Amino acid sequence: MRTEPQATAELLSIEAAYDQHSAALFGFAINALKDRGAAEECVQETFVRAWQALDRFDPARSTLRNWLFAIARNVVRDEFRARRRIPIPMEPEITLSDVPDPHVADPTQTMLLVEALGTLSPEHSEMVVAVHVLGFSYAELSESMQVPVPTLRTRTYYGLRALRRAMEQMEGES
Repeated sequence: MRTEPQATAELLSIEAAYDQHSAALFGFAINALKDRGAAEECVQETFVRAWQALDRFDPARSTLRNWLFAIARNVVRDEFRARRRIPIPMEPEITLSDVPDPHVADPTQTMLLVEALGTLSPEHSEMVVAVHVLGFSYAELSESMQVPVPTLRTRTYYGLRALRRAMEQMEGES
């Protein structure tokens, strides 16, 4: 059991860690999630988990910053898993405007891309978006999804191929 002075010292060290590292952790979370509210919640959850596991932190094995980023990476993965459980309706009014893509400048191209993504299987569209829009590596996705990297690469390849065909077909129809 921790004594009162020990608990106070640990609380102060978490406060100092928050002051030093919260901005970088927030940048990491918002980059990954593209959602300010979710990123703020992830940073908060990171420090809650860090506080709860403070007795397991070993400065000989890692720096505080690296330890916090490892926790944050797990929190972000948990957020993605939670999002996967909630079905996202694909309605015409939903666009990719929340996640601006510098490669697609024309709004009609953006709509075409959204429609074409809607024609892909969930596995293929999930991989195309995760790798090419959100910027996740195959290793990160493999670990969080518990799927081998070659399988993810294959899904991405066939997803991009099907996306290209769908966009060409839609452009031909218009």
